[in-house]
Amino acid sequence: MSTETRTQVDSTAARPASGGLPVGTLVAGCFAVLLAQVALAMPATLNGLFQEDLHPVGSQLTWISDAFLLPVTVLELTFGVLGDLFGRKHLLVGGGALLVVGEALAAAGNGIHMLWVGQAIAGLGAAALFPTSLAVIAAGTHTARDRARTIAIWAACLSGGGIVAPVLGGVTGNYGSWRWAFVVVTGLAVVSTLLSQFLAQNSSAPQGRSLDLAGQVTIGVGLFALLYAVIQGPSDGWTATPVVIAYVVAAVFVSLFIVAELRSDSPLLRLDLFTNRAFAVASFVAVVGMFSYLGTAYATSIRLGPIQHQSPLRGSFAFVLLNAWTFLLLPVIARLLERVSARWVLGSGLALMAVGDFIAATMPVADRALTSLVLPLGLVGIGFALTVSSITVTAVNTVPVHYAGMASASTSLLRDFGFTLGPAVIGAIALSRAADEFHQKLAASGLSAQVKAAAGQVAAEGGPLAVNSVPPASPPGGASPIALDALGNGYAIGYVVCGIAALACCLLSLIALRGKGDEQAAAGIAAQERPAAV
Repeated sequence: MSTETRTQVDSTAARPASGGLPVGTLVAGCFAVLLAQVALAMPATLNGLFQEDLHPVGSQLTWISDAFLLPVTVLELTFGVLGDLFGRKHLLVGGGALLVVGEALAAAGNGIHMLWVGQAIAGLGAAALFPTSLAVIAAGTHTARDRARTIAIWAACLSGGGIVAPVLGGVTGNYGSWRWAFVVVTGLAVVSTLLSQFLAQNSSAPQGRSLDLAGQVTIGVGLFALLYAVIQGPSDGWTATPVVIAYVVAAVFVSLFIVAELRSDSPLLRLDLFTNRAFAVASFVAVVGMFSYLGTAYATSIRLGPIQHQSPLRGSFAFVLLNAWTFLLLPVIARLLERVSARWVLGSGLALMAVGDFIAATMPVADRALTSLVLPLGLVGIGFALTVSSITVTAVNTVPVHYAGMASASTSLLRDFGFTLGPAVIGAIALSRAADEFHQKLAASGLSAQVKAAAGQVAAEGGPLAVNSVPPASPPGGASPIALDALGNGYAIGYVVCGIAALACCLLSLIALRGKGDEQAAAGIAAQERPAAV
């Protein structure tokens, strides 16, 4: 007798429609992931206002986004296990409540450190919502076709959050304050918590699952150390002792995680899932492909905000271009996933992302026209719409159904790890390149010694972004055009890196996702589990 997902129906849950997924569960799960994505994406649209109001230096601006993303990345596997053990509805409710607290703290924060604290607490809530919203939907479907259709809806809501976030940030930032954006998200979190409590159907899959303390500690420490090193490297120096120690700690603890999972009777992540070629490829693409996407979004937010000083409302146009396509193309994507191999859908999406990034890299930094963004960001957005759905369907549909929670949590972790790497790596590359170019051109310029000294002092404290933001009439303001050019070239390199990452994933998907070995691997894993379930 094989293990099956145990479903418990609350009296307040919506009834299934035609024997399929309960409507209330679908609504609660989709609203939860939309909320989580709004909370994740919104700060990127407000970077310009953060720079003006809070005056972050070095890597502090990057940490505003990554303070949220870090707990999401580190704890998603843990929340996947907790949902399987104790019920996914409880995780949806608890995650929404944490978002209420975190967003309220961020809105009330009077400095950058309080904003970090609020973002981190909200990130804990999102860490519960991302995998749980997908798992509760996947567990309620009965066929691969139904699962593909509902996952496409879930992915559309995920991307829908990326549409709501920039519009929300743009309107509140333009006509009020960046704080009001966090106030509105607090209200949305309250709504999500209530929907999950009164509409969602509970489900769990405790068979063979238990809290893997060794796995949770090792992966948590390892990922935190890695991300710390990547984020702090540009400001502290890549050879600085804390950065080098962080890389060593990351390598040691990721290795210990692998050892712990191989020895555990109930691992946080079954490493033999990666013998499934489709799951392994989807996992790699989830990291590198999503790094490419959010790296593009981050580079664009810095270009429009701290570099060009465009208003949040104008900046929101770019993020709508990046995210609207998953909603608009939902019927097409759902049909494609039913009729066309995920290999072609995934490869096409990644190819479009690569082309869009390479075009974006050619945009002059002085070009402030929003129409210039339509082609490159439109291509990246369409590519993301195709990619995010096909990654998830590939990962979840090629493992046994009772591993839906683990597979969805793993895919969410890897996707969000890629999201976390995007701002960190692209920010590191772009700012390092811009700083080197700025100092070289400043030294070779014909500016007076006074202007050079003043600009050098500002750059030493806040980098080229700080020089670009000083009043033009001030002594360091004479070096602002040099800082502008250096930043434009630095973030152009960032776009190129994103394009190369997407192109590499495209080629891997087209080459590796061939044959039927994936289904056979999934069947083999299921067969290994049957004796233990008798």
